[in-house]
Amino acid sequence: MSLALTTSHVEAPAPALAPREQEALRHIAAGCTYLQTARLMGLSKHTVDAYLRRIRAKLGINTTAELTRLAISLGL
Repeated sequence: MSLALTTSHVEAPAPALAPREQEALRHIAAGCTYLQTARLMGLSKHTVDAYLRRIRAKLGINTTAELTRLAISLGL
């Protein structure tokens, strides 16, 4: 009988998100559109888009559903 040892999958810590990235993520996860988020944050929707693209690039996220799951796991 052989015993196979498996290693548990441990995720590397996520890169830190800037406070404004966290705020944009919180609004999107709450169901706001890019335009609504921009208005709430006093930004252009292009800046909100840039924040969310940076988050996606940092964390390898592709969908809004994944962004929402991230926001929930971070307690945002």
